[in-house]
Amino acid sequence: MNKQILKNISFAACVFVLAFGLVDCGNNINEAEQTDSEDFLPPVPAGKEWKLVWSDEFNDESLNRNVWETPVGVRRDGYWAEEDSYLDGKGNLIIRTRKEGDRYYSGAIRSRNKFERRFGYWVARCRFHTQEGHWPAFWLFSSPGVNTVGNEGRDGTEIDIMEKAWAKEDRINHALHWDGYGEYHKSDAIQVVIPGLSRGFHTFGLHWKPDEYVFYVDGKETWRTSAGGVSQVPAYIKLTDEVGAWAGDIRNAELPDYFFVDYVRVYDTVD
Repeated sequence: MNKQILKNISFAACVFVLAFGLVDCGNNINEAEQTDSEDFLPPVPAGKEWKLVWSDEFNDESLNRNVWETPVGVRRDGYWAEEDSYLDGKGNLIIRTRKEGDRYYSGAIRSRNKFERRFGYWVARCRFHTQEGHWPAFWLFSSPGVNTVGNEGRDGTEIDIMEKAWAKEDRINHALHWDGYGEYHKSDAIQVVIPGLSRGFHTFGLHWKPDEYVFYVDGKETWRTSAGGVSQVPAYIKLTDEVGAWAGDIRNAELPDYFFVDYVRVYDTVD
């Protein structure tokens, strides 16, 4: 996940009003009312309906290894450790951030080579951490296409449905990254402010269409874009937490700290 998130953001006017709130392009922040619509599904054309094609409700005693793998090793200013991604027995995935000795550890799961898909509606219901210095995220990744330079993001895009690098603020980030992470890297992003976001569970969704992305928080549309050209290749799911300065100084954090995920679901349209 790349921190160069505020590049290439443009709007037709500096300040304008949408149905969900106010957008100020000077600050690149959307404000959207919280609705906490757990069962929300985006509108579809007449004659179509949504069908649940895949989900994990995290109701088992342990992670389903037929679906998830847990990457380990150095990650930014900390380490990903397998034991820091686990189920609590109450229907939640827990991703823990902790300190051991002089090292900081957090967790991650991904569905690489186990569940990959393109298009549809992708949604997760989450409750956030409380301490600075690390950030949780729900994102989609196309490998190896996202690292391919040329053809913009059509051959693979990192789609950050939700990143929360502000533990003490009701703010998240939506972002897109394509054309690799080197010299030719490109990105677009927007920040969304939702009163009450830091309390309780909230839903974060993406309607990935062939010609655009539409992002939702608690059933409210927060960003609509086709930046970089919409990815046309399958992606896998990543639920992660990372230690890094973007989220503040981890030395100020009271650890352990926790990121909760109630479920992740994927829908597709059918006739």
